[in-house]
Amino acid sequence: MNIERLPTVVAFGGGHGLSASLGALRRITDRLTAIVTVADDGGSSGRIRAELDCLPPGDLRMALAALCGDDESGRTWADVLQYRFPGDGSLGGHAIGNLLIAGLWQRLGGDPVAGLEMVARLLGARGRVLPMSAVPLEIEADVVGLDPSVPDEVGTVHGQEKVAKTTAEVRAVRLIPADPPASVQAVQAVRDADWLILGPGSWFTSVIPHLLVPQLAEAIVDTGARRILTLNVQSDAETKGASAARHLELLAEHAPALRLDVVLADSSFVRDDPHLESYATSLGAELVVADIAHRDGSARHDPLRLAATYAEVMGV
Repeated sequence: MNIERLPTVVAFGGGHGLSASLGALRRITDRLTAIVTVADDGGSSGRIRAELDCLPPGDLRMALAALCGDDESGRTWADVLQYRFPGDGSLGGHAIGNLLIAGLWQRLGGDPVAGLEMVARLLGARGRVLPMSAVPLEIEADVVGLDPSVPDEVGTVHGQEKVAKTTAEVRAVRLIPADPPASVQAVQAVRDADWLILGPGSWFTSVIPHLLVPQLAEAIVDTGARRILTLNVQSDAETKGASAARHLELLAEHAPALRLDVVLADSSFVRDDPHLESYATSLGAELVVADIAHRDGSARHDPLRLAATYAEVMGV
């Protein structure tokens, strides 16, 4: 690897998908920024969000943990951030990292970026973590099959947790408010980047929402950076058996102006999908197929194999 050519990379997402991407990317560059969804309304994040009227910290915490180093100190800090208090009391279920982040936000007058950067310095994180919006958001979805007695009727599901868990077919999502302010630092990071990475992750609640924040979406579309879309290893609970090509179609429906340079897919997901390459081409992208799934057969990306593929695509 030529360290003089380390790229500046911005990765978008939330939860486990973004963690997988960051775990790979930090192995090939330290010029790395994670831009994270802020619509979580469940679990510890939802409780903190409701009580303190702040951004939900959970996905931000997971991104910070993913950027910790592989040495003993880094892994210890990652474990501490992710540790949850047991029991059913007032602290039960809260992650230590969520409380740390929320506490710093309170102490620093509610400045979310300053708090996140202080945590990143404490952890020795290899990169920055930024919220995609300066305000907490809500996700609302149009779904079909919500009521089994009228399976073709279109209904509405409100809230990220409910959208992620619905048994109905999700057709479209939107943000509330519909025109939220983007994080100023996130927009600037996109403008300064060499590469943008969308996905992997929950398609409707982690990947697409970034394209629904107008200022951020405009920056993603207009940037001179090259754009990679990393598909999941297989369809997830939100897309329920949808083909890889259908994932591209859903993305295009929510962001018609978006063009891509590379669509990265695991070989197992593209098997028997005759339309994927033509869909990728229609978005301006080269389809890159590689064995990037974890060897244990789970629906996860292997960080080392994904890192090697990213490095090859970026030429580092």
